[in-house]
Amino acid sequence: MNTNKILNLLVLVSISLCFIFFNSCKREYSTTTGWEYNNPENGGFEVAPYQEQITGPGLVFIEGGRFTMGRTEEDVMKDWDNYPRTVTVSSFFMDEAEVSNLAYLEYLHWLYRVFVPVDFISVYAKALPDTACWRDKLSYNEPYVEYYLRHPAYRDYPVVGVSWIQAVNYCAWRTDRVNEQILVDLGLIDQTNEPTAEGYFNTDAYLMYPDYEKNSDRRLQYILTGEERNARMEDGILLPRYRLPTEAEWEFAALGLIGNTLQERILERRTYPWNGHFARTDDKKFYGSMVANFKRGRGDYMGVAGNLNDVADYTSPVIYYWPNDYGLYNMAGNVAEWVMDVYRQVSVDDMTDLNPYRGNYYTTPKLLDDGTIDDRIDDGDKVGQVPMVPVSDFKNDRRRNYRAADNKNFLDGDWASTYGGGNTEVWQRQGRNEKANLEMYGKTAYPRGTYSLVEDKAKVYKGGSWQDMQYWLSPGQRRFLDENEATAYIGFRCAMARVGYPNYGK
Repeated sequence: MNTNKILNLLVLVSISLCFIFFNSCKREYSTTTGWEYNNPENGGFEVAPYQEQITGPGLVFIEGGRFTMGRTEEDVMKDWDNYPRTVTVSSFFMDEAEVSNLAYLEYLHWLYRVFVPVDFISVYAKALPDTACWRDKLSYNEPYVEYYLRHPAYRDYPVVGVSWIQAVNYCAWRTDRVNEQILVDLGLIDQTNEPTAEGYFNTDAYLMYPDYEKNSDRRLQYILTGEERNARMEDGILLPRYRLPTEAEWEFAALGLIGNTLQERILERRTYPWNGHFARTDDKKFYGSMVANFKRGRGDYMGVAGNLNDVADYTSPVIYYWPNDYGLYNMAGNVAEWVMDVYRQVSVDDMTDLNPYRGNYYTTPKLLDDGTIDDRIDDGDKVGQVPMVPVSDFKNDRRRNYRAADNKNFLDGDWASTYGGGNTEVWQRQGRNEKANLEMYGKTAYPRGTYSLVEDKAKVYKGGSWQDMQYWLSPGQRRFLDENEATAYIGFRCAMARVGYPNYGK
């Protein structure tokens, strides 16, 4: 067990012990009413002891701040979609390395064990990477098609052939497994050795259903009644969701400017995750060695035999070369990486300057007529999940910050920003975003004679890869691909929100 996990476990154990022996914990008083917290004699309003958000497995803390987001190289592609602008990114956590084949195989193993025996094989099948992504009509890559995902020689290499949709599903699965293990370590639920398709541990279900795991070994107690209860969000035990990083978060973390600052002065704006304009280290011990896995020139993927430059023809292990100043590996080269954002060429003009992101789609649990949450889904690809529905537009009519559930194409594809006519009142009431987006980008029989690749399914990916020239190693570069497509040069890593203080351990 590594040091971080031991420290995290100790923090959780201390919190649990305070719950078990609440009477021995120092009681506090409300500064609003003067009433004592955690006192069953006055109603037992519970205030849980809390110190710090623990660091989830595999994550590194990224202290946020202001930076200049956008291209740092000449725009040779003439896309004009990423000019420099100042934004601020909140602190967050991020995987120190790309998700490896071994990590993804663990995910596949769990899916196979839970869903295949009960005839939900589609859940497992849809998670399988596209191993055929290695094929090239004029290149012999069959060994990678057959061995790259499952052979132990590649277990520490980045998983590829994974679509944006598959990456998002992996993040959701990882959230549940990490939170499940936290509760098991604290003795708040029993270890489930044979999870079922309809009843596996799901974080949302655990928090939303009062009788969830009612036969488990729960030790948290209500102060007022002494009855056992589930952990709640107010207890600070469960971690936020694992997810893909936003484009701004990924770019901020990749640049690692924390190593180039003196108080509030950024001494050198980086082009790459390291200083300078070269892709070789100036470390005296390793002088001249390559600092990333990329294509150096036409036909040159790893140098000359006897003196291989980046020691990788295709991908390399996820922890290799030198990390940047945040301790993140391969933020340039090896594989490009999916981020959360929906692609728009003019997003730089539309998005806010604090945590910029395009792709918001607001949902809420599906309620029954009596106001309770509908049962977990018992069929299809979402079996075992809490049913979610779009936030009702009717309930948003008086909101000032948003009016619709789907904001992926807000200001660029929605009904308000389209041109060429159309009944906007109807679009407002029925399918406004999808229809308007189709009209805006030429997906219908609209007489413009054009067809655009840009739509809500176009997702951004960042960073260079093993097959890219040095130009693409700059974190400011951005490209896009359909969310259902996969390639041999795109992988991903997970991120998590930082709750509380933006600087760690303060």
